[in-house]
Amino acid sequence: MSAQAVSAISAVAPRSLVLVGAGRMGGAMLRGWLALGVPAAAVTIIEPFPSDDLTRLCAAAGAALNPASPPAAPEALVLAVKPQTLDAAAPQIAPLVGPQTLVLSIMAGKTVANIVARLPQARALVRAMPNTPAAVGRGVTGAYAGADVSSAQRAMADALLGAIGQVVWVESEALIDSVTAVSGSGPAYVFLLAECLAQAGEKAGLPRETAERLARATVEGAGELLFRDAATSPAQLRVNVTSPGGTTAAALEVLMGPQGLAPLMEAAVEAARRRAGELSG
Repeated sequence: MSAQAVSAISAVAPRSLVLVGAGRMGGAMLRGWLALGVPAAAVTIIEPFPSDDLTRLCAAAGAALNPASPPAAPEALVLAVKPQTLDAAAPQIAPLVGPQTLVLSIMAGKTVANIVARLPQARALVRAMPNTPAAVGRGVTGAYAGADVSSAQRAMADALLGAIGQVVWVESEALIDSVTAVSGSGPAYVFLLAECLAQAGEKAGLPRETAERLARATVEGAGELLFRDAATSPAQLRVNVTSPGGTTAAALEVLMGPQGLAPLMEAAVEAARRRAGELSG
């Protein structure tokens, strides 16, 4: 972890932070915060079914796990519970939220209005949609700040989310559904690409293990190149590896045809965006 990243979060880290829900994503955020220097003594975790790993982490770091009296009106409260459990959890959470508490929600499909209806004292609310590469610190999170979020609170939310990867802010809450469809669900699309590429390689005569290894390493390497060469567009990177009349060009004629990848991806993203809207409320 870079000294710059540690300094950035230290400058805006909340003095009191309650994490509600510490499953895969909540746990990844907690690990990111502690790695960046957020004091464990400032963190309280509410998780009714803590894993052994979480229990050991909290004990080793000195973070409070399921205390009898969680701190009321913390500077920040992160909602990382499953959306379908919000109604059951709200009576326990609501008394903890004060008018000055930054409420940061990573629950899919739960709108600002929906959360405020269950947490009546909440004023400053940020909705965010991280994705699963957060588990290795390489996630990307789309975030929206409600009207009552101050610039200082937005900076705090940015730092907390930045502990698990990049943060991209959108200006309309409605766009969170689109974020969900692109980056929230996006890792599954990439995993499917690797799966299909390996299957195609096997059908082309490669042993299964070899095809899977080649596909996995190809996706990993291409992703790293996208990351490291951020100044070059994906379209240009594609052109750079496509020799006219070569093997890649032959494959791209299929993938870029009228029944190719672009219309399929548009349809997939639209289906995910539409479903995200249906789940809101």
